[in-house]
Amino acid sequence: MRERMNVTVWNEFYEERTYPSVSSVYPDGLHVVLGQALAEHLSPEAHVRVALQEEPEHGLTQAVLDGTDVLLWWGHLKHDEVSDEVVERVRRRVLDGMGLLILHSAIESKVARALLGTSCKIASWRHDDSELLWTILPGHDIVRGVPNPVVIPKGEMYGEPMDIPEPDELVFISSYEGGEVLRSGCAWQRGKGRIFFLASGHEESPIYFQPEIRRVLANAVQWATPPAQPQPKVTRKGEWPRNWWAEA
Repeated sequence: MRERMNVTVWNEFYEERTYPSVSSVYPDGLHVVLGQALAEHLSPEAHVRVALQEEPEHGLTQAVLDGTDVLLWWGHLKHDEVSDEVVERVRRRVLDGMGLLILHSAIESKVARALLGTSCKIASWRHDDSELLWTILPGHDIVRGVPNPVVIPKGEMYGEPMDIPEPDELVFISSYEGGEVLRSGCAWQRGKGRIFFLASGHEESPIYFQPEIRRVLANAVQWATPPAQPQPKVTRKGEWPRNWWAEA
């Protein structure tokens, strides 16, 4: 892990202030709980900041994104209100190396569609389902310290087919009490950037308080963090570095 990671948690922050069923679970906003989950596992190596959709430029100015190693994206009901300019800004930063975590319903966001190149539509969903999150890629960095399966007592069923490109790595699949299954932990490389989609999560369920899911999020941030850039070698004026032909 690099010396310091700069993580930005982006949140629509609409439902928490609109619907009692959501505010009763996340009264201060999903972004607060997500930030706490990362701080719990990654402090002091990680600096976590928050950006909200209501802020100018949705809180994602070029300067903010340039200073972000990994961006977590939560959105649900306001996808279409996200500026195309900001979407393109995020897309370029991922291609340049910034990591991206797409959380739950954010799979249908404009950012996800722009980077994955499909509609990202999910065939079916149902509230208040129990879920088993199964590891199918043992040894992957994202599953480090995570039990198999993770039992989620109450969440939201997302059912296949899901219109996403074939994952480069399929880390998790989920099974639900109704018999449905989902590719629920998918990893892709886009340009220099790593993307991870975690379907498990619902604004009306305390999933992001579960220790196992908090561990998955922290692991995914570490996995998606771009490697530190090597420092340029400094030589005295007029002096070639040793083995310069091998080091160039």
